Amino acid sequence: MRAAPIPVKEGPRANRDIRGVREVQLIDDTGTNQGIVSFSDAIDLAEQAGLDLVEIVPNATPPVCKILDYGRFRFLEQKKAAEARKKQKVVEIKEIKLRPGIDDHDYETKMKAVRRFFDEGDKVKITLRFRGREMAHQELGMKLLDRVKLEMADISKIESEPLLEGRQMTMVMAPR
Repeated sequence: MRAAPIPVKEGPRANRDIRGVREVQLIDDTGTNQGIVSFSDAIDLAEQAGLDLVEIVPNATPPVCKILDYGRFRFLEQKKAAEARKKQKVVEIKEIKLRPGIDDHDYETKMKAVRRFFDEGDKVKITLRFRGREMAHQELGMKLLDRVKLEMADISKIESEPLLEGRQMTMVMAPR
């Protein structure tokens, strides 16, 4: 039988959770640097102010601690993280499937879709599938992918060059 592991708290240490430190670089509740202060004096100052002593930079020597309201600090950190997640854009890879003998109108329709994907900020994977005897004319497939490359050169960059895998040739493009 093993004992349950001790839960590790997320975020910075506060008050009595700050262990193994004799001195800290203290920033008080007004934001002024008090210099290097003993840990016990820093805790006393925080208690007198009715606030918490929070370790801001744990890796410094001595660690930097600030006197502030820990609940409000955590709330603001969570708010910042949520805002960062909201602004984050997930880049999707959209796939366009072509055949070596594609007609001009069908090709133009596919290229409109590719342009729309680039406008939305997504990457595009162009898949060219060979069937039956088309495998004997792989140069037609390469010509088609080169044509796509040339047409999209102004709005995209090639992330992976055309590569033949079995019966299909793939190429990945990303927006500029």
